[in-house]
Amino acid sequence: MKKNITIKDIAKEAGVSTATVSRVLSNRGYASDDNRKKVLKVAKQLNYRQNSIAKSLKMHKTNLIGVIIPDISNPYFMKISKGMEDVVQEKGYNLLFMSGDENPHKEEKQLKLLLEHRVDTIVIATSGRNEQLISSIHENNVPVILIDRRLETGNEKMDFVVENNFEGAYQLTSYLIQQKHKRIGVVNGSLNVSTGAERFSGYKKAMEDYAMTQHDELIFNGDFSVEDGRSAVDYFMNLQQRPTAILSFNNTMSTGVILQLDKLHLKIPEDMFLASYGETEVAQLINPEGKISVKQSPYEMGIEVGNIILDRLVLHVNGPTQEVFNPKLEK
Repeated sequence: MKKNITIKDIAKEAGVSTATVSRVLSNRGYASDDNRKKVLKVAKQLNYRQNSIAKSLKMHKTNLIGVIIPDISNPYFMKISKGMEDVVQEKGYNLLFMSGDENPHKEEKQLKLLLEHRVDTIVIATSGRNEQLISSIHENNVPVILIDRRLETGNEKMDFVVENNFEGAYQLTSYLIQQKHKRIGVVNGSLNVSTGAERFSGYKKAMEDYAMTQHDELIFNGDFSVEDGRSAVDYFMNLQQRPTAILSFNNTMSTGVILQLDKLHLKIPEDMFLASYGETEVAQLINPEGKISVKQSPYEMGIEVGNIILDRLVLHVNGPTQEVFNPKLEK
């Protein structure tokens, strides 16, 4: 009797996983162009019939939502995740968390791993440089929702929930200038992601609008970590002309700034004023007159992402849905 060809036979012959064969033959999920060509060629050679495909590739949902965030310990992203979970768990969905650590190579592996686990949706705050892969996944019928960060290109086709980073940074910088600060030390996050680039652009626009001189030596480029905040303080304190205010472009770096200022026995606001994009629990311990921050809405953003997930998976509503949360200064 002639053997019935299975996807395992195709996978073995093509040198790929059975999951890859399944995605190609069902035309659901991501597979590289090279693997797609291999699978289709082998399927044809082995005379893998369409009716066999229908029998062996029964579509099923895993009820898993893959979530890739830059820092799983950051309270901001945990609040976003909590908002998502509170919405989707009522419909039987579970979140599978991964921390990209601002590492594009790690993030790429995680994206492919989530596809191997056949997650129903991917939510990602990307570290950058994986735009092509993310777009390909989306185009291959796996819903992708961008949270906190946009892609460099292709955003018009994607669901996203982000903040108006430019406006938030513009308001923070304007406030410092209005308070007569002329030397402002800037702690940048990664400029490879939209949050970092947009916030730095907001700062530069405010400086231009107020006809302020921008000093290159007052820019410290970091990567959204506590250590970046600490290092920035050390760098600024060793300048011949120190800044009178530090403008930190995320809550984690702001924590590092506060901890290092305390370590150096520098007081806020007597020795340094702090402007932070995002709130940090450590800031509650310092003089409220010495700081200002952008109040964020991570839980509400997570709620919005959860609603988009249900729109795509339960109600089958087409997108894209694009929500931008506006910043609010909090003294």
